[in-house]
Amino acid sequence: AAESEETQDVTYAHLCTRAQLQPPGEDAMTFTFTALFCMGLILGLGTAVLAGTLPKPILRAQPDSVVSEQTTVTFLCEGTTGAKEYLLYKNGHQYLRRTEIPQNPKDKVEFLIAEIDQQDAGQYSCQYWTRDGWSWYSDSLKLVVTGVYSKPSLSAQPGTVVTEGGNVILRCASKESYHKFILTKEGPEKLSWTLDSQYNYNTKQFHALFPVGPVTSRQRWTFRCYSFNKNRPQVWSEPSDPLELLVSGTLHKPIFKADPGSVVTSGSPMTFWCQGTLDAEICFLHKEGSSKTWGTQTPEKPDNKAKFSIPSVTQQHGGQYRCYCYSSAGWSERSDTLEIVVTGLSKKPSLLTHEGHILDPGKSLTLQCCSDINYDRFALYKLGGADFIHHDGPWTQAGLSLANFTLGPVSSSTGGQYRCYGVHNLSSEWSASSDPLDILITGE
Repeated sequence: AAESEETQDVTYAHLCTRAQLQPPGEDAMTFTFTALFCMGLILGLGTAVLAGTLPKPILRAQPDSVVSEQTTVTFLCEGTTGAKEYLLYKNGHQYLRRTEIPQNPKDKVEFLIAEIDQQDAGQYSCQYWTRDGWSWYSDSLKLVVTGVYSKPSLSAQPGTVVTEGGNVILRCASKESYHKFILTKEGPEKLSWTLDSQYNYNTKQFHALFPVGPVTSRQRWTFRCYSFNKNRPQVWSEPSDPLELLVSGTLHKPIFKADPGSVVTSGSPMTFWCQGTLDAEICFLHKEGSSKTWGTQTPEKPDNKAKFSIPSVTQQHGGQYRCYCYSSAGWSERSDTLEIVVTGLSKKPSLLTHEGHILDPGKSLTLQCCSDINYDRFALYKLGGADFIHHDGPWTQAGLSLANFTLGPVSSSTGGQYRCYGVHNLSSEWSASSDPLDILITGE
């Protein structure tokens, strides 16, 4: 009788094991009946452990659950000490099995998938077995494979510079047709938002508009977006280029300078220096009117300066710039504005004065910038100064365009070296510099 009871116990246990192994998605009625029958048999035999009531394992993916094609992914299934077998399921079907040797039962195992492709995308879960039976299934983990389609573009409206508490619209767009776009925010929270694709007849693109805000200066706001089709929700495009919102915060503003200066000859190199506080972790270069950040750099010790190099300046580099720094305490104020002027090879104007180069304090001084080229305006610059003085350059009957700059009554601060430039309104590149003109104020 004892032998008969033991044989019956093994048979029932095998039936219960089969019931527990049935993955989600199979015939629900068959599974429910088998499971109830199994439970009744075990209880009838006086066994204290119910099949399938062991704690569910925890399933993780490394390096992440959103990975690009050809990445090696490791699934880590964490069960309980004494587990002898682990199963990994994909979309409800057994995918991989790991059996541990009896002498060394473990509480976790790894399932390795090398160089994944889009066929590996899907919903994964795992389960473990001990001598007491099978556990419940882990919570489902979605593995997303990116890089299957071409990347969309991501832009900010009205721009990437946002004030504290402000709001912005992020536009994810593609010329290719997709059902949906997803916006992700970098950071430990791994936030994401999904919207249906809409066709814009003006831009002839498919896009989605994501409202973001209110923005605070206590964290970074770095985003990417992807596109995908609803029939394959775990297969995404390449990520867009990252977009960083620049927030003008309350921390001390950085010191911002250009080397060799703010007036640069086309084709020559230049460097921006952004010096933040000692705890600044990263600095950003922004050009006014640009739809994205121009550069991101880590400050260099010991002065904590971030270096932004331009090997060869072109017309496109002319404009107004600012820099921002971020630390664990939040965002800095924006730096002072630095206007970069790119001078070209067009004919230099002449700079002269009718009052002479040496003047007494209180006298009137007018500097005249002129050229036989029809420039729309002229700009006067004093060496060491921060700003330019602009005047229109009307065309005269003598066949010259000229502008008069009145600097009077003069004082000791008026003295110095001056240059002027010719400017066409439709070009960001200025003329070559005039010859320098030195002004001396007596009594200095």
